[in-house]
Amino acid sequence: MTGTGLTDEATYDRTRLARWHAGEARADGISRRGMLRLAACGSLALTAFGTLPPETASAAAPIVKPLPPEIFEVYGTNAETRWEALSGQGYLTPVERFFVRNHTATPSIDVGTWRLKLFGTGLRGAPTADRPIEFTYRDLLRLPSETITAAVECAGNGRSYFTSQQGQTVSGTAWKLGAIGVARWRGVRLSTVLARAGLTRHAVDVLPEGLDADYITGGVNLGKVRRPLPVAKALQDVLLAYEMNGHPLPPDHGHPVRLVVPSWIGISSIKWLGRIEVSETPLVSPWNTRYYRLLGPDYPAEGTVVTRQVVKSAFELPWNAEFAAGGRHVLRGRSWSGNGRIRRVEVDAGDGWRQAKFVGAAADRGWQRWEIPWRPGVSGVRTLRARATDIAGVTQPDVTPHNTQGYLFDAVVRHPVRVV
Repeated sequence: MTGTGLTDEATYDRTRLARWHAGEARADGISRRGMLRLAACGSLALTAFGTLPPETASAAAPIVKPLPPEIFEVYGTNAETRWEALSGQGYLTPVERFFVRNHTATPSIDVGTWRLKLFGTGLRGAPTADRPIEFTYRDLLRLPSETITAAVECAGNGRSYFTSQQGQTVSGTAWKLGAIGVARWRGVRLSTVLARAGLTRHAVDVLPEGLDADYITGGVNLGKVRRPLPVAKALQDVLLAYEMNGHPLPPDHGHPVRLVVPSWIGISSIKWLGRIEVSETPLVSPWNTRYYRLLGPDYPAEGTVVTRQVVKSAFELPWNAEFAAGGRHVLRGRSWSGNGRIRRVEVDAGDGWRQAKFVGAAADRGWQRWEIPWRPGVSGVRTLRARATDIAGVTQPDVTPHNTQGYLFDAVVRHPVRVV
């Protein structure tokens, strides 16, 4: 059997990290000593922009598409979707309203000269990085295609509530709940491309790498954004996507080709895919050994890997939205979970929990829309709360355990509104 059978990220992480510490895994571009020095630095430092490959150019701004303030809240190289901007938008997130998470800046890539390059000891003949197996954009379009509906969500979605709601200090972009979007992705299965490239039964890991500029932090150049996948996961359901909601991928969302890795955190879905190493030996990178780990006094010294996303709920309302006292209103929102479909959603507007009604169908790897009637009485400030239970029986808690980088916030969010 090719690979190790590791499709669960937590199991994969424990195995690979142990081998890395034992010197049995490779992390090109940074030594174990360097990684430990970065870990000792604590929070993320400011990004410096590195060099781009010759076939790419940096954009004039970190994000290319328009970012109207009524739709987005901008944090440097990142843009969060305002939840009120999703009201009335249907199930899929329109491209022009889809959040943006960039480590550096959106590159401009010529699809005519773009190549996907595969190399490594896990391919037949062990092609090298300077003599890889190459696929053009047209090559991918000729292969059998597949379409999936799936969410992409930043691991730090909801991070700001560790501070504003739980009074805890965390580092990283202060996302609210808008670092998520659901799209219909079309592309070719990674398993198909790996088979064409000559995958061998000895391969254990693949390491997808983006074409955006090198990521530099704390004075250390970490190279291209990249995060390994076990071959078993790569063969299971990973997509090389070239379309988003029926159109070619736009620049901010990975043009010309990106990875979509269902059920795994957003960093795994590498944008602007340029090359993939396939290896007989375990591979690691800063994005699974230093970043995207749960760190803090309640976790092991090396941290615990950030795995699939947790269950969350959000109202399609602005903060401090106003409602007429005595009027008949309908509260609408969406709930989602990395475990799969949502089983139940309850809403509390100050008068106890009531079950919400589901609206429309839901994809296994998307979200569930819901609504509930509300007739507020006297004027004043009220707090809305929504909590979901997923197909695995997991219900949103009142408090999320603290971690210093603010990942995986899943507590019920207290949403203030005004009755006037």
